[in-house]
Amino acid sequence: MKLIRILPLLTALLCYSLAQAQQAEEEPSLENGTIESQFEYIFTRSGNYNAEGRRYEVVRAVDLDKLRGNVLDTLKAVHTQASQLHSTISSQKTTIENLNSKLEETTGQLGEVTEEKDSMSLFGASVSKATYNVVLWTIILSLLLLLLLFMFRFRRSNVLTQEAKVKLADLESEYEDHRRKALEREQRISRQLQDEINKYKKSK
Repeated sequence: MKLIRILPLLTALLCYSLAQAQQAEEEPSLENGTIESQFEYIFTRSGNYNAEGRRYEVVRAVDLDKLRGNVLDTLKAVHTQASQLHSTISSQKTTIENLNSKLEETTGQLGEVTEEKDSMSLFGASVSKATYNVVLWTIILSLLLLLLLFMFRFRRSNVLTQEAKVKLADLESEYEDHRRKALEREQRISRQLQDEINKYKKSK
């Protein structure tokens, strides 16, 4: 049970330490940085000596007091954050319970209404749900078929219109060619006639 209570605190402490590590990349000191960097600072500033075959680290008492104060402040912040999280979780649990209660109440009311409304009104007449569904889907399918028929006829008429426009353009082009050729032939005949008239006049 204690492990379950300590686990969120350790997680929050780890998250806080990681957040502090990302804030700044400065030289290790006891004034700023993460708890880990402060321990690293203590370790790098400590001396060591060997006695009775054992290795000891010597740390300044002032630095150790400062580190202890920083750790206690961090733990206090973590405890505060954990309390806020517990409060939020409790509030959310209460909200969820209320919502579940309302959902059960609404579900019960819906069941009662469903039982009461076994029939439906269609065009003012009361019919069973099966009949209502059959009529409704028949209307929907009929409208869909009419829409498809309209789309088919519209597309067909559009194709016919495009073909008529193409034929009209071809006909206009042929007419222009015919008119131009007729005009050229008329001008040629007129010149020939004029030439013949001129020859006739000269022959006199």
